[in-house]
Amino acid sequence: MRLGITGASGFIGRRAAQLAAAQGWDVVPFSRHPRDAATRRFVPGEPADVDGLDAVLHLAGEPVLGLWTADKRRRIMESRVLGTRSIVEGFARAARPPRVLVSGSAIGFYGNTGDREVDEDSPPGDGFLADVCRAWEGEARKVAGARIVLLRTGFVLGRDGGAMKLILPLFRAGLGGRLGNGQQWMSCIHVDDVAGMALWAAGNGDVRGPLNAVMPQPLTNADFTRDVAHAVHRPAIMPAPAIFLRLFLGRMSSMLLDSSRVRPAVAEQGHYRYAFRDVRGALAEIVR
Repeated sequence: MRLGITGASGFIGRRAAQLAAAQGWDVVPFSRHPRDAATRRFVPGEPADVDGLDAVLHLAGEPVLGLWTADKRRRIMESRVLGTRSIVEGFARAARPPRVLVSGSAIGFYGNTGDREVDEDSPPGDGFLADVCRAWEGEARKVAGARIVLLRTGFVLGRDGGAMKLILPLFRAGLGGRLGNGQQWMSCIHVDDVAGMALWAAGNGDVRGPLNAVMPQPLTNADFTRDVAHAVHRPAIMPAPAIFLRLFLGRMSSMLLDSSRVRPAVAEQGHYRYAFRDVRGALAEIVR
């Protein structure tokens, strides 16, 4: 398998490249500024060179963490729409196009789910991230003649990147606590399983369309807080009231306060083998 990866230097992309190489796959990274002949150029707005690849894992995009100013929201949207359009145009121009595209997305597609459980058959929700995901996936669906997988990723846990790099120091300092009332649902996944699920989807011809990359069981933010505190052996007694989060983080506070109660129906039906099925196991590996 010859696999191209955009966003190969990112948190998930690095792990996907490592796992693919360990499986004997030929990994071809993409970068805005290639430093060697093995890396292909990827610039949103320009057709990507995907010729001769068997599959593409498209993960590139502006990070969503940070204050959602008007300019930040524009970059989040445009990086995903234009970047995916570049991949689609690359497929159309390739003499030998890849057979499969695994395109990144997020469970933000479902919006604020409240206590309602959703799966891959559920409709899109409302809000900025839902709008981004709809536009992002809409571009990916334009690929012709290839199998398309839309990797809707949940809250990613790992020691080398993502939000846990910010969360763990706070909890280790005894400054951790629930967010708002703590009753909002979180659908998490270890970075090994995001990467593993992406590769599983790339090599499994039965997987197509939306794929929720989350653990089998969601949990509330209060339970997540308890589990992180347990993992680092510190109390978590510093709650962050919703009103303060909205005041200081603005629109981005919706990422922390909205519910995401998501079930990985496709992965379960396809018998994907999780490395970490629950948050406690994932946290034990991260803090080890």
